[in-house]
Amino acid sequence: MRQTFFRLVKLTMAYKNRMITAAILGFLTIGSSIGLLMTSAYIIAKAALHPSIADLQVGIVGVRFFGISRGIFRYLERLISHEATLRLLSKFRVWFYQGIEPLAPARLIKYKSGDLLNRIISDIGNLEHLYIRVLAPPVIAALVTVLMFFLFETFNLVFSILLLISFFIAGIGVPVFIFIVSRKTGEEVNRLRSKLQIQTIDSLQGISEILIFGQEERFRNKIHILNQRYEKKQRQHTFINGVHEALIGLIMNFTILAMLLIAIPQVTAATLDGIYLSVIALGIMAAFEAISPLPAAAQHLEQSIKSGQRLLDLVNANPLITDPKTPSSVPDDFSLKFENLSFKYDKNDDFSLRHVSFTVPQGSKIAVVGSSGAGKSTLVNLMLRFWDFPDGHIFIGNRDIRTFRQEDVRNLISVVSQNTYLFNETIQENLSLANPEKSKDELEEAMRQAQLWETVQSLPKQAETFVGEQGFLFSGGERQRLAIARSFLKDAPILILDEPTANLDAFTEQKILRIFWDLSKNKTTVLITHRLVGLENADQILVLKKGKIIQRGTHAELTEQDGWYRRMWQIQNQVLVIEAIGQ
Repeated sequence: MRQTFFRLVKLTMAYKNRMITAAILGFLTIGSSIGLLMTSAYIIAKAALHPSIADLQVGIVGVRFFGISRGIFRYLERLISHEATLRLLSKFRVWFYQGIEPLAPARLIKYKSGDLLNRIISDIGNLEHLYIRVLAPPVIAALVTVLMFFLFETFNLVFSILLLISFFIAGIGVPVFIFIVSRKTGEEVNRLRSKLQIQTIDSLQGISEILIFGQEERFRNKIHILNQRYEKKQRQHTFINGVHEALIGLIMNFTILAMLLIAIPQVTAATLDGIYLSVIALGIMAAFEAISPLPAAAQHLEQSIKSGQRLLDLVNANPLITDPKTPSSVPDDFSLKFENLSFKYDKNDDFSLRHVSFTVPQGSKIAVVGSSGAGKSTLVNLMLRFWDFPDGHIFIGNRDIRTFRQEDVRNLISVVSQNTYLFNETIQENLSLANPEKSKDELEEAMRQAQLWETVQSLPKQAETFVGEQGFLFSGGERQRLAIARSFLKDAPILILDEPTANLDAFTEQKILRIFWDLSKNKTTVLITHRLVGLENADQILVLKKGKIIQRGTHAELTEQDGWYRRMWQIQNQVLVIEAIGQ
């Protein structure tokens, strides 16, 4: 816990000057409040004795000064502290994103999207209180305590000691008590908020399936029950807040009472002017403005540490892939070579690839086919350096890809996958993802090459049309053509097509494949697929089964052999005939 706190504080040091300035202004604000109430009490008590106006002149000036300065100091304190807080939130968000980006996808695959979103929004949101509610109040309270000690010492040292004891109980004893009492409740609030957010996001993402299977009531009840539990814990947390406010008020009133019980005999004995009774009482009330936030600071400290720990758990994770200290330069030869490659995602899993070896000469086309789970997509993950492989080699040219920077490898490869992600932005923004430097004319040419131009031109806003969440407003074929247009724009020397025609009808599939083969001209191309359609254009076909290559050859050669490829090709032809009749 201590390490987490100091790590978070270290992140705030970039804005330490602003935070120190804001803390000083906060102290001056409360100091002005103390001065305002004490001088006001002095004037009222003194005026009751009907003195000359000259005797009140200093007090009147003091009231004016403290009244005006309090407003100015408060404004400046809020301005600077909130600016520092907003800058800190921005820094925390950038820091967290920079921390998790190297972890994707290998380290992040075990986390739910709702959990990640909860950390990005709620946990970082909790850190908003780190300065305003956690760091600043103790500093301001300490400064006010010193001020009041020396101020009350001018009346009597006993007053200063009594005030110091009261501040200690209210500023340390109550916060520690509140911290202990609220700790479990705070953890439950955070846990239930996270579960509620994850459940809500999962339900929204799967709303179509929920409606199809008629499970609206079930999922609504799950969210309702979670929400009730969350509200219950929030009420408990709010009750604890009320308790700490009541305790602070109680201690303040007891302090005033005790101070008066000590001061009144001194007034009777003529060792203290009676005017100062009200001055002391109102001074205590004003000073407790600095003490009252401390119990809440204890609660926010717990929340900030818990949220910070959840963020650090991710940020501190070691990436599975790291760049070499002295990376190789980008090669001129873009051939691919897989040499005795074996891989499994987890040490307890079966091998996804077993001793796989093959070569793709520069500019040639190879197809890797097999049933689901054969290890085809694993090849793509390893080529893109999403996972590391301890056994075997992958070469681009004559250099192992592990000698390159990850960014350099990915710049050489363009991927069209079955699950192309489209951002909820315009068509133009989605295409520019491949190469932001491309002009509108180049975007148009890419759309023409992908046979998407006419479709885009028919839309009311053309390329400025929003594609919807994950491209929901477009058909599967249109989404694939957008992905193809991206590949044209990137124009990388190596092209990977990972199940690019999955979930498409036969007619659209043939159309998309023709575009793919046009796209792959003069590129080193790897087509990953379980559908044996259009493979006559491949220079070589590999058949994967349970991570092993069981057949290799051209389409003509493999259809002559009695093996997996021929059997699947015959079955698929029968399916295509049935689909053609249906159309």
